[in-house]
Amino acid sequence: MKILVALKQVPDTETRIKVAADGRSLDPADVKWIISPYDEYALEEAIRIKEAKGAEVIALSVGGDSVKDVLKNALALGADSAVLLKGDGQGDAFAVAQMIAAYAKDKGFDLILCGNKGIGGDNAAVGPMLAELLGVAQTSVIVKLDLGEGTFRAEREIEGGSEIVEGALPAVITAQKGLNEPRYASLKGIMAAKKKTIEELEAASVTTGAQITALTLPPERPAGRKLEGDPAAQANGLLQALKDEAKVF
Repeated sequence: MKILVALKQVPDTETRIKVAADGRSLDPADVKWIISPYDEYALEEAIRIKEAKGAEVIALSVGGDSVKDVLKNALALGADSAVLLKGDGQGDAFAVAQMIAAYAKDKGFDLILCGNKGIGGDNAAVGPMLAELLGVAQTSVIVKLDLGEGTFRAEREIEGGSEIVEGALPAVITAQKGLNEPRYASLKGIMAAKKKTIEELEAASVTTGAQITALTLPPERPAGRKLEGDPAAQANGLLQALKDEAKVF
């Protein structure tokens, strides 16, 4: 079995984000970059399939040289090889899906795993777009995956319950929190990753869809107010604030 795992580099959720001078991108200064957390579930699932059934796992990311850290980590965790598609990895979802599809086409991948969404963009669109471009089966936000002989059976959470999706491979499947518990890289894995090279390819020319014209940070929230007095006084103060200030009633 041959598995491709698409990984995205995103800012750490604890990083203080600043808009760059161009007003359309993030200022990379002092930003700590990590693998998008949902992509970690996809990578872990690929490695577990490799350990249980035998598979070749290829990690792929779109972006510049800084993305190599993401790919090196994937190699340390257990991916067999890594590919960097040199292009705009922070571009719109359709452009990224086209780049990955151009690479994956005719390479015989049985399974392509992605995170449900990339933290920051939260479009949840690359996986489904990629499946459509490749003309293969797909399912998304899965929390359980079983593979058979050329088939898959996935469980996905929906409002009020869950549903089972079955289909034939090849397929594109996106991972949700709860699918597994991602591992940490071992010292042995880290040392082995240092001996591996990352294949660098120029990303294919693509049709650009939506473009970011401006980025702005959300307005600062006003300071909170503490209600004084005993419980009765606080309740009365809250009632008056809801009535006179929030205009709730």
